[in-house]
Amino acid sequence: MSTSKTKKRVLLKIGSNTLTKESDQLSRGKIEDIGRQIAALSDDYEFIIVSSGAKVVAKQFVQLESDHAEINVKQALTSIGQPHLIRIFQESFRELGLLASQCLLSYSDFEKEMSRENIKNVVDILVSNGYIPIINENDTVSTEEIQFGDNDRLAAMTAALLGVDLLVIATNTNGIYTKESFVNDDPETIEEVDNFKDLKKEVVDEDKSTHGTGGMSSKVMALEIANKASIETWIVNGLEDNFILNTINENTAFTKIS
Repeated sequence: MSTSKTKKRVLLKIGSNTLTKESDQLSRGKIEDIGRQIAALSDDYEFIIVSSGAKVVAKQFVQLESDHAEINVKQALTSIGQPHLIRIFQESFRELGLLASQCLLSYSDFEKEMSRENIKNVVDILVSNGYIPIINENDTVSTEEIQFGDNDRLAAMTAALLGVDLLVIATNTNGIYTKESFVNDDPETIEEVDNFKDLKKEVVDEDKSTHGTGGMSSKVMALEIANKASIETWIVNGLEDNFILNTINENTAFTKIS
């Protein structure tokens, strides 16, 4: 019998801003940082990753010229960048003794019971065999997350479908800040949330990521999905080194929604 059932299952969502460390290029160092933490926590936790970043990776290699709509150019870039993104994950994780696999999902997959069941079965097989699924939207056939969300909603829907124990959304802030403190340029983290109506009043969307499309508003939408599925969610600062370990050990400021 697999021992993975005794472990806490975590879905980690990583946006483009985290993966680039707010630069114009993907940071192998950040991916290694994530891998080291996953390896350190492997006795007690099993991880599933929802990762953006394919378009950013592609821009490091090519500059597409086209008369087509911008959304189609973005789709083409993600098609070029996705294989490179997965290769970098696999290479970085392999050096740490970790195995990574690719899963591309579309929103239509969540609408069909058979597809939903297939997703759960495949992820269970991968995780029980020591693989870390790296999930992204299938952007060549779907455009919704390219236009809005930076995979926040995809992460929440996947977390709900899989019934994970914890959803961790890595962003470029120490959680969600109170509006007053943000406006006064002295950010104060909302440590715990129990009322979404009050939370929405506090959200300021000026902290949108450099490369991604997901500001705090998209994260609040994701939080609602996870909350309805009774999944505990953390909004953490993925730019910090050891951000997963520091959050688990409560050595950093973050927002917890339980």
